[in-house]
Amino acid sequence: MDFGFTEEQERLRTEAVEFARNELASDLVARDAESGFDRELWRRCAEFGILGSNVPTEYGGQGRDVVTTVAIMEALGYGCPDNGLTLALNGQMWAVQEPIQQFGTEEQKERYLPLLISGGYGAHAMSEPASGSDTFALETTAEKTDGGYVLNGRKTYIGLAPVCDVALVFAATDPTVGRWGITAFLVEGDASGLTKGGNQPKMGLRTGPFGDLVLEDCFVPDSARLGPEGAGASIFTNSMDWERSFIFASHVGSMARQLDDVIQYARTRRQFGEPIGKFQSVSNRIADMRLRLETSRLLLYKAAWLLDSGDAAQLYSALAKLHLSESFVASSSDAIRIHGAKGYVSEYGVERDLRDALGGVIYSGTSDIQRQVIARLMGV
Repeated sequence: MDFGFTEEQERLRTEAVEFARNELASDLVARDAESGFDRELWRRCAEFGILGSNVPTEYGGQGRDVVTTVAIMEALGYGCPDNGLTLALNGQMWAVQEPIQQFGTEEQKERYLPLLISGGYGAHAMSEPASGSDTFALETTAEKTDGGYVLNGRKTYIGLAPVCDVALVFAATDPTVGRWGITAFLVEGDASGLTKGGNQPKMGLRTGPFGDLVLEDCFVPDSARLGPEGAGASIFTNSMDWERSFIFASHVGSMARQLDDVIQYARTRRQFGEPIGKFQSVSNRIADMRLRLETSRLLLYKAAWLLDSGDAAQLYSALAKLHLSESFVASSSDAIRIHGAKGYVSEYGVERDLRDALGGVIYSGTSDIQRQVIARLMGV
């Protein structure tokens, strides 16, 4: 196994860091305080090729392999401290674009992939008020009618919902058979009967819009169905392998940036006549941060390697999601402690990483659910 990047991958990583630093360095403190989503930054990311990195060239993408794309997304997170923006980018790439690539008809791919990678917004709409961890207990229904389906229900806590151009919506076409009666649909943002809720204030990741989608007698044609009727649960499970594996790719870059900042601060901040990094209580935290970063990277790229090879990655996607999310929280807490009062006030941006990190133990399946998945896949 080769643990190094190719020259081309290193070049792409360097370019991604430079792009992020030069083009995505808007006033993050103010936007975070206002829960502001900057469409211009999203457009720049699309023009740079972020959203189309692993999309085939025939649909306007760059056609890169998964490992290379993940390397770019990690580098983007290193250069861009806006965790809300990078999470939204990863969410669309892995949970919306990837299912369309794998399960979409040629017409669906030609219609939606160029739209999304050129700066459009795609939402992955699964969660509902009564179904969070109990994923397939859906109340949203899709009733068959002439030429299509009529959808009714409410989706909650959906990334990019307030601005979405298309939403991947999961609904029950046959509620009597549980998960086997779930079907996936591509619902366009201007569809009659679809209402996009406003951006909900939240603890962290504030720069990524987040809200509800309400479907009231929303008609979609047969051509909007993604995959066969009843295949929604399988499509969702597959999409979760991709999302859980890589939605933290940019956050691993954030952890690397966070570590570099902490090391610099520990070298220059002096107390009792010497740099605080000389104190074991500080240096031990820095060593733990490095350990979490390295183990997180190994799991991230193991999952990428498996999916690039066409192998099953459900176990490693759960392992990666669990470890990366918990590690980002722990390292963000250590960064605050090392910075002291400067770490706690908003001016310096250190505390923002912790607020952003905490959401990771919930979205894309809670840490407790990941542990259940891991245990089940080991035969427990």
